[in-house]
Amino acid sequence: MDDTTAKMVADAYDETVTEAMAQGHAADTAHKEGLTAASMFLASMTGIEDATARAEVEGLGLSPV
Repeated sequence: MDDTTAKMVADAYDETVTEAMAQGHAADTAHKEGLTAASMFLASMTGIEDATARAEVEGLGLSPV
């Protein structure tokens, strides 16, 4: 994944985590939602399979800190 795509994926993750935590979800739940949203975003942008997108997103080491 190139740097621009990684930045957009991280932004999708961050936005989702922020929204989930604002709704009162725990950090671990927000993290799971963020990973799902970022994976879906990556899959839709690149056309790769969902499982592959999920693995790439998890490889970025994103966290709700």
